[in-house]
Amino acid sequence: MHSQSLFLTRRIVSSTWRAFSTSRMVQIKEGDKLPSADLFEDSPANKVNTGDLCRNKKVILFAVPGAFTPGCSKTHLPGYVEKADDLKAQGVNEIICVSINDPFVMSAWGKEHSASGKVRMLADPAGAFTKAVDLGVDLPPLGGFRSKRYSMLIEDGVVKSLNVEPDGTGLTCSLADKIKLK
Repeated sequence: MHSQSLFLTRRIVSSTWRAFSTSRMVQIKEGDKLPSADLFEDSPANKVNTGDLCRNKKVILFAVPGAFTPGCSKTHLPGYVEKADDLKAQGVNEIICVSINDPFVMSAWGKEHSASGKVRMLADPAGAFTKAVDLGVDLPPLGGFRSKRYSMLIEDGVVKSLNVEPDGTGLTCSLADKIKLK
């Protein structure tokens, strides 16, 4: 009985390991459909689904490693707030900022930068969206798992352009003045 039990245990562990080792996540790319995930706006009670939000719209979504961090607060978010009217005049329906923070922090950060009506501040508290697009990075000084810095243009739920910072955190290709709308 013992050897039979041991054999069965090994078999289960082996098949479980194969399932995990072959289901590798792949970073989202241009032409991919944006995964459906729940983000939060202002409070945990206000869920915003990415699939619903991007359906039949032209959306700019940019992500940052953390609210209130220097590069995010001095350059990244302010650039999108400043260019929001121009981008919307060019046919963009929504501009979304995503970060692995709680919704209260994202709301406060948006208020500090006058983002209301320009940039929607959406929280990804458990990193579900970040994991779904496979654009996460381990940054221990910022609390561990965070989002890479990137921007994307989404049309009707499909990624049309994706700009991921080469080191995941820099401030070059993902800025508001670098986004290509065509």
